[in-house]
Amino acid sequence: MAVSSILLGQIWQLQATGDNWLVTKVYTEVFASYAVLRKVGGGNDDLRRVKVERGADGVGLPGYVFTQDANAF
Repeated sequence: MAVSSILLGQIWQLQATGDNWLVTKVYTEVFASYAVLRKVGGGNDDLRRVKVERGADGVGLPGYVFTQDANAF
């Protein structure tokens, strides 16, 4: 699922396991953007760096689904 932008504090669900991951950092390297994710309920050891995918409908994280409904706020 694509969103308009990836922001700190967003929760994304890993499709393979159903685990929830929190966006703790978003940064850009030369030609790509990355999100650093921390597993919700996990220790500080559970960190992942995921490359942000850009598409016509927005941005997303491969293998992850955005879990928060934007209309709920």
